[in-house]
Amino acid sequence: MSSPSSPAGAARSAAAVDADIRALLRETGGWLWGPTRERYEALRDEWVEAVRGEMTTAA
Repeated sequence: MSSPSSPAGAARSAAAVDADIRALLRETGGWLWGPTRERYEALRDEWVEAVRGEMTTAA
């Protein structure tokens, strides 16, 4: 995976999380299972929260 998780309380931008998701998919050839699937789901959830945070900030 391209980067470790952020420290507790430090939110990353949606773009940064998206880059990690894309890197994970590139590294795995798009096949997600076991720990790789769990990592993808954690990144997806982090991305959703980042997008929500950015929408709230923009509003």
